[in-house]
Amino acid sequence: MADATPTDVPLDLFQRHVGTITSYRSAENGYMSDLLMFVDTDAGRWFVKGQRNRPGGRLESLQREALINPYVQPIAPKLHWQLEDDQWVLLVFEAVKGRPAHFDPGAEDLPLIISTLRRIPKISPPDFTAGWTEDRWDRFTDDSALFRGGTLLYTDLNADNFLVTETTVRLADWAWPTVGAGFIDPALLVMQLVAAHHTPEGAEQAVAQCEQWHRADSTAIDAFCIANVNMWAAYCAKDPTAGWKKAMLAACQRWAEYRGIAPPAEDN
Repeated sequence: MADATPTDVPLDLFQRHVGTITSYRSAENGYMSDLLMFVDTDAGRWFVKGQRNRPGGRLESLQREALINPYVQPIAPKLHWQLEDDQWVLLVFEAVKGRPAHFDPGAEDLPLIISTLRRIPKISPPDFTAGWTEDRWDRFTDDSALFRGGTLLYTDLNADNFLVTETTVRLADWAWPTVGAGFIDPALLVMQLVAAHHTPEGAEQAVAQCEQWHRADSTAIDAFCIANVNMWAAYCAKDPTAGWKKAMLAACQRWAEYRGIAPPAEDN
């Protein structure tokens, strides 16, 4: 088999489901899963995502992704099988023929990205999401109550997760869906766009088409902006050599300055 992945790849676990395997290769993007690969079979191509079968946050995120998948169709790639043995938990998805989105200023992908983002709040959170309260920013703010709400959130907005096809955009990697204030996903896109060299004003104008952004209190957006400055500053302090983290901190700081709420400058 070409482009062999590690020797303990559990091919036998899904061999009977996906057809005769002809080749497989590791996926180029993604680092939060124990296994990411494309598998070619006589029945087609599949994308396989897996975690070691042991307790922990990453396994929980895989289980969340499996639970939410039927409810986020057709925005997300379709999950065909969830497979498990003593060693592995695997999700077998359709393999979408798409490329990563372009976030840079003037990119033609942006209208499709915004259109996709607008669809998520229209999905009613299923009953099993009752405990999925968005709280990742709580330790970086005193205003976490402003981030609560009843909107289904994606929260992992980056260019690699928006798969651009000939006609639409598919949003992959629903690894940690949560429920919270509807403005959070658009706000996260603002930060990504600023990091991709949009002006903060231009980035906010881009997400202005999102209804959940219009309904948000500016005080809540300000608090979320500062929480992200605090979060990325903390991440950079722990990992000062990670250039992408510094870029995200700089983007959040530029956004805060634009909104007139920049915290006092500190050495990072």
